[in-house]
Amino acid sequence: MLSQLLSGNFTIQTIIAEIMAVLVIVFLILPFHEWAHAQTAYLLGDRGIKQRGRLSLNPLSHIDPVGALAMLLIGFGWAKPVPVDSRYFKNPKVGMAITALMGPVANLVAALAGLFVFHTLWCVVPAFFTNGGFGSYVLAFLQFYIIVNVNLAVFNLLPIPPLDGSKIMFVFLPDKAVMFFYRYQMFFMIGLIVLLWAGPLSYVLTFLSRGALYGVYQFSTLPFQLFGQSTVPFNAIF
Repeated sequence: MLSQLLSGNFTIQTIIAEIMAVLVIVFLILPFHEWAHAQTAYLLGDRGIKQRGRLSLNPLSHIDPVGALAMLLIGFGWAKPVPVDSRYFKNPKVGMAITALMGPVANLVAALAGLFVFHTLWCVVPAFFTNGGFGSYVLAFLQFYIIVNVNLAVFNLLPIPPLDGSKIMFVFLPDKAVMFFYRYQMFFMIGLIVLLWAGPLSYVLTFLSRGALYGVYQFSTLPFQLFGQSTVPFNAIF
């Protein structure tokens, strides 16, 4: 969003729609992502999650002010990580992997919900998105909302500490290697940021996110195809 403002490549319509989408993501989706981690850890045995106040969808339990501001300015942000005690899991590595996976899954579920809303509106009121006015704001909102959720899921699944994907990777590594990654995770995170700003990793993420977005889109069309309803082609939306 900030880059759009600086370059002048924006309309009032897109800015309003994206601000509304950011507010929904910050106050509903990021807390949903962290709640998914917390609920999974709780079900796997970490009962202390409840005492830590994270077994809640209350945004105030999860919002990180810096992460929320980053979401508003650059369309990418974060919430406060959920502290998980893996000692209470039957298998700590597997438990952590499942707990970590549920955060990105929550983002994909949120993206699917946005696509279901889009397809439903298209089927019920085909002209809603094409006649301008309020429909164009809703279209811009849904596009940004869906894309950001898929991007968050893909980014968090990167196998780089301290991202969720690293916890999944740890299942396949010996304990000594896992300890190495935990010890130096701050340096890995700095390297990740450098690679993102320098460009190489952003190209990889764009490619992966586009593929994931297409997969989520295809999955979202299945119920409508089942009932003989036509859906908008992927390239016409994204």
